[in-house]
Amino acid sequence: MSKSMYGRSVSIIGVGCTPFMYTVDNPETNNLTEHELLGYAALSAMEDAGIRATDVDYYFHGQASPLAGSNQLTPNIHCGNWFGMKGKGSIHHSEACCTGYLALDLAANYVASGKYDCVMTGAVEFGDSNAYPNDSVETPKHPYKREKVTMEKFLFTTKWLYDRVYARAMMAPMELIYDDAAEEYVRTRGITAEQMDDTLNWMCINNRRNASKNPLAIVHETYQEIAEQNGFATDLDYLRSPYNPRMGDFLRAACLELKCDGAAAVIVCATEKIPEICKNLKHKPIEILGVGASSYNAINPHFEIRATENAVKEVYDRTGVTGDELDIFFANDFIITSHLISAEIAGYLPYGEGWKYICEGRTAYDGDKPINTNGGRTSFGHAHAASGLADVYECCKQMRGECGERQVKKLPKTAMLRGYGGAQNVAAVVLKTIED
Repeated sequence: MSKSMYGRSVSIIGVGCTPFMYTVDNPETNNLTEHELLGYAALSAMEDAGIRATDVDYYFHGQASPLAGSNQLTPNIHCGNWFGMKGKGSIHHSEACCTGYLALDLAANYVASGKYDCVMTGAVEFGDSNAYPNDSVETPKHPYKREKVTMEKFLFTTKWLYDRVYARAMMAPMELIYDDAAEEYVRTRGITAEQMDDTLNWMCINNRRNASKNPLAIVHETYQEIAEQNGFATDLDYLRSPYNPRMGDFLRAACLELKCDGAAAVIVCATEKIPEICKNLKHKPIEILGVGASSYNAINPHFEIRATENAVKEVYDRTGVTGDELDIFFANDFIITSHLISAEIAGYLPYGEGWKYICEGRTAYDGDKPINTNGGRTSFGHAHAASGLADVYECCKQMRGECGERQVKKLPKTAMLRGYGGAQNVAAVVLKTIED
């Protein structure tokens, strides 16, 4: 029987998320700040929970790269006014692209300990733009003007994730590890390179179909529509073509993230205190059963795979949940193979057979094994720190039956979200709907 790994039960009572977007490309959103984006998400989460800022005791602020993105070392201090929490306690944290998942664990721990009864955790990122000018960290930056981040400058910041003393010698910096999971899967599951190519392309197709139904996603055009516009008979023909070039031995251009801007927030509350604090709650709370975690540096062989195995084992051991109980699955797939390998490691898809489920469309929102119903990093978009909590937002909406056209066939009761951040942290989050 499943059980919480925390000292007292903690539940999600409210979720909020901005559209994921390219803010500087639109006059309506250009010049927005991190504080305004996070404020939008935070106030939306409070409204969803039916509470006010005065009901929240403490807040967390997550951002993967505040120094590069906003030129602030303590960004949590500057945003409290935007959602009515001036003077409340807060802390900033950063765990690369795993920030949003571990943000939920931090908030749950604060409530489970009894220190607070109601906590907000939020994350924000401008993944597509930086505070202007962004030529160096020493240059004074404009308080709200932003400019697009070139890939050259973005890749410079990713070097901060890695052990630069040893990574080069062991041939494991970021530019060389994208194909690792695909290569390992082909070698250990006995499929061909052509079958892996089809699997990668079908993951892109399924993600895009999911995003096409999601008003918050950064792109909505399906690959079938794109294929027709370019004279191809099918989406698979298009994705196999030079329009979707290989980036290495396996991964193609469509398999990588769409870095963008966005924010998301979640309100957690002691389950026993919900009737007292959330008198206007209009949906079932969703309990955070537990979060497993693991950390590896990129110099470790197959580090994402090993860390996922560790994190999944920890949360299963501590909560009693098994892969057979999962009704829906999310994975940070800024390298798209992540949602194949992590779903198999979690037992959500059978070992060695997950690629077939993907190619048969069974992992799309209307399949029997839905994964990343919001569209994943390749189609919903990737706002780095904010993406994990955006997954939590989508997961809770699915578990509450509030996703409209993209609502999965079977109302999910138990879910896993597998987070992954750079060459750093992996988390495995298990959520469960509280029954009457």
